[in-house]
Amino acid sequence: MQKEDIYKKFEELDKVAALGGGVVRIDKQHEAGRMTARERIDMLLDKGTFVELDKFVTHRCTNFGMEKNKIPGDGVVSGYGKIEGRQVFVYAYDFTAYGGTLSSTNAAKIVKVQTLALKNGAPVIALNDSGGARIQEGVGSLAGYASIFYQNTMASGVVPQISAILGPCAGGACYSPALTDFIFMVKEKSHMFITGPDVVKAVTHETVEKEELGGAYVHSSKSGVTHFVCDTEEETLMSIRELLSFLPSNNMEDAPSLPCSDDIRRETETLQTVIPDDPNVPYDMKDVIEPVVDNHYFFEVMSHFAKNVVVGFARLGGQSVGIVANQPAFLAGVLDIDASDKAARFIRFCDCFNIPLVTFEDVPGFLPGCQQEHDGII
Repeated sequence: MQKEDIYKKFEELDKVAALGGGVVRIDKQHEAGRMTARERIDMLLDKGTFVELDKFVTHRCTNFGMEKNKIPGDGVVSGYGKIEGRQVFVYAYDFTAYGGTLSSTNAAKIVKVQTLALKNGAPVIALNDSGGARIQEGVGSLAGYASIFYQNTMASGVVPQISAILGPCAGGACYSPALTDFIFMVKEKSHMFITGPDVVKAVTHETVEKEELGGAYVHSSKSGVTHFVCDTEEETLMSIRELLSFLPSNNMEDAPSLPCSDDIRRETETLQTVIPDDPNVPYDMKDVIEPVVDNHYFFEVMSHFAKNVVVGFARLGGQSVGIVANQPAFLAGVLDIDASDKAARFIRFCDCFNIPLVTFEDVPGFLPGCQQEHDGII
């Protein structure tokens, strides 16, 4: 075979692999208002920096006629690239190929990316749009999840781990994101649940809608599972880029600093009057935080959950800092179980990655009552 023929054959294979599940399924994904895995990665990373790994991998399953149906890449797009010039590793479930389900083969692709990220000291970003375990593979698929979870725990506190839920994610597709540091969801497009509405109805005879069971609103305001809720996929991917600007690449490096032109000796009139004379009158703690930080910009985390505590990132003198504050405008800023968990987890993250903490305190104490005591506030 001539060299030109080899190149031509390779280019044809590359084009087929780039289409994932094919044109029809890609069109169906677009009709549902969602991007494909490669479109998401291209939007997330700096242009022209993505290097894909294991693009031609296929599954090894021979059950249920699966050996007759093989798609290059096997439902996961993985590799590395750059965000603002900094190296990151990324993997994205491809819903057009087998519904983005996990096989033992594409689990190995994900584990490779996680391992390389740990070795190189670079953040890991997971773009989730998956139906969970590939049922045709049975326990082989579940073993793949075990390997992914293990790498999640090994990377915890060593490199930042960020997950985006960009479609209906069930079962194992939810467990791994829950082990990562930050989760993003899209309004009305993202869903996370251990079991979907059909299984819930079959087991408990309870009729529940997807949004009510595991939508972005539920997980951002009630369960506290997700940290950020965005209106669109594009906003989600841009928000991930912004979050990374506050974080170091690993626990041995410093977060990137940005030049600050603020006058460090500035006087802000609003700070003289923001706190009322009457201690029973509420005020918004963010009106205190924003004038203090660089460019009056505060990147809040978990803004819909346990609103009596405010956490997030900002900069002081160009350096990234974590902000923890009571919020007198909500429940008078008292500490309850959810607020304590929210603040503790954020503080733990900042501690792992050497991000200084600034605390704004105005708290009347713990929330009293049977519910708090019975739920274990002690």
